[in-house]
Amino acid sequence: MKTALVFGASGQIGAPLLERLGDAGWRVLAVSREARSDAPGRHWLQGDFARMPALPAAVDAVFSCGPLDLFARWYEAAGLHCPRVVAFGSTSASTKQDSWDEAERELARRLLGAEARLHAAAEAHGAAATLLRPTLVYGAGRDATLTRIAAMARRWGRFVLPARAEGLRQPVHVDDLAAAALAACEAQAAHGRAYDLPGGERLPYREMVARVLACVEPRPALHALPMPVFLALLRLAQARGIAGGLGPGAVARMREDLVFDAAPAARDFAYAPREFRPNPGMFG
Repeated sequence: MKTALVFGASGQIGAPLLERLGDAGWRVLAVSREARSDAPGRHWLQGDFARMPALPAAVDAVFSCGPLDLFARWYEAAGLHCPRVVAFGSTSASTKQDSWDEAERELARRLLGAEARLHAAAEAHGAAATLLRPTLVYGAGRDATLTRIAAMARRWGRFVLPARAEGLRQPVHVDDLAAAALAACEAQAAHGRAYDLPGGERLPYREMVARVLACVEPRPALHALPMPVFLALLRLAQARGIAGGLGPGAVARMREDLVFDAAPAARDFAYAPREFRPNPGMFG
């Protein structure tokens, strides 16, 4: 029986990954900050990268479903013997490099630095690492974008976008990401590579939001305002402690295509994500 060590095991990608590993016959060691009950084939370890619990000397694979920079820093110094490493990053590494927002540019720098650190550490450890970069994640009701849109619309009974918010998006379901992690782990072609993992459909930002709002009861109205009016309302909302994470860079990107190629992942480990067909249970 193969053994997997999973970081971020209780997160929105980690949880479905545990199920897939169990179904595939893996023994799983799952790391979580909170104490959790074991299950057949699954043992929980309480801790985090600052307070790492006792780990075995060797496992067959390590999966990181949490912050990439923290994992890469830990893995660099870890003495764990493991031939395969699969870690999630984000397409933000490329989309936010030239953002207007310094915090977003810093995020991109951290992600790119963590990717480089992880690949170098894997080579030094004699392991094969694979990096997976999802686009907009949804499906568990715990993401910071689509679930947040649903929550705001539910609270206010409406949602506002700037006019011409038509930049293309590719939301990706957490179950498709969990399937990709396991498939990439078992694919030799994925050794030492990085892959963008978009969803199975390209759709305009406004249409994406409309499908989210269709999952909220009663269905909120969707309004499109001229950009100056939208920005004025956004500043007013932020002065009241609302929409604090929505900076000018994020607003500008609503009109930009953020499209990624799934063909390399499809070729190397049969990645086949679903179209964006959300239901109410996906947004809490």
